[in-house]
Amino acid sequence: MNVFEYQAKQAFRDNGIATPKGVLIRSVEELDTVIGEVGLPCVLKSQVLRGGRGKAGLIKLVKTKEEAKDTAQKLFSCEHNVKMILAEQAVAMVKEVYLAVTFNPVTAKAMFIACAEGGVEIEILAKNSPEKLVKVEVDITEGLGAYHINNLLFGLGISGDLGKKFGALARNLYKTFRACDASLAEINPVFITKDEEVIAGDGKLIIDDNSVSRQPNYQLSRDYFDSDVEYEAAMEGIPYLQFTGDIALMCAGAGLTTTVFDIIHDFGGTVATYTEFGGANYTKAVRTMELCLKTPSKVILVVTFGTIARADVMAQGLAEAIKTHKPSMPIVTCIRGTNEEEAFKILREIGLEPLTNTEEAVQRAVDIAAGRK
Repeated sequence: MNVFEYQAKQAFRDNGIATPKGVLIRSVEELDTVIGEVGLPCVLKSQVLRGGRGKAGLIKLVKTKEEAKDTAQKLFSCEHNVKMILAEQAVAMVKEVYLAVTFNPVTAKAMFIACAEGGVEIEILAKNSPEKLVKVEVDITEGLGAYHINNLLFGLGISGDLGKKFGALARNLYKTFRACDASLAEINPVFITKDEEVIAGDGKLIIDDNSVSRQPNYQLSRDYFDSDVEYEAAMEGIPYLQFTGDIALMCAGAGLTTTVFDIIHDFGGTVATYTEFGGANYTKAVRTMELCLKTPSKVILVVTFGTIARADVMAQGLAEAIKTHKPSMPIVTCIRGTNEEEAFKILREIGLEPLTNTEEAVQRAVDIAAGRK
């Protein structure tokens, strides 16, 4: 679960990390009061769950109230669905450093990743200049030791009083990482001021999805989603993705879904939406189709392979969903697996042809979407 910057920074502050003074706003009208609190110049930071906000024009430095209001209005009305802006005190810094804590899946250890050059995309830096990255692994069963911090500071070339302050920041970021059950706690950049203060200029925090129930501060809300249907699907526990194509896909499992996506595009088709119809959700056909129908499409393509999730149960659920929602577009099915003969019988009874070849089913859906059938 990726949380917003303002939430990440609150977690940082709760664990002893300094951040610029900031106030969250949801409308331009709130700016007058907020500017009085954070001062000018200030930075308007769109709260959206995406990277590269600066390059996308979603973070702006403003110097006057008039400029702030005009900029905030543009951000709220832009194509990126900005609903919240963090108005934050501008910090005069002399250096930027990158610092993060994540997991190394190979060694099953926590890992500091740092770089003396902050404020850049770490993926690009790792690709083009990997020698600039400092990595220090921590066995979480043993905990963070002084030698871990010393190795980190040595790699960054930081010492003296600044080293002590940066070391404290690193300890507190690790504390945040563990306290929040995070898979990533990142500060990019860490601001270093002329007085050698260290401040979290930005914040990224990703909570392990399996631990969200233990983190009451980070429950899903409508703010995390671009549309009502995405929020509804998440509350139902049904994986859902929305695109801009023609084929509504009800599919089971990540591997099969990825394969079907590739085949659709290889055959010249496009996907309108994807809803998970398998795994733990294979008995939720009625609700799955309801979500599926909330996005316009020209054809519904159902592709599943049921082993533990039985094919006949899926087919029966699909029959109930059709009876309930009466979709106006054609439906193409390729439902295979346990009790598939019974599944084929159910599909024929509701007027659907049970195809057994995935590529054939995809080709038919693509043809229908293109008006060829």
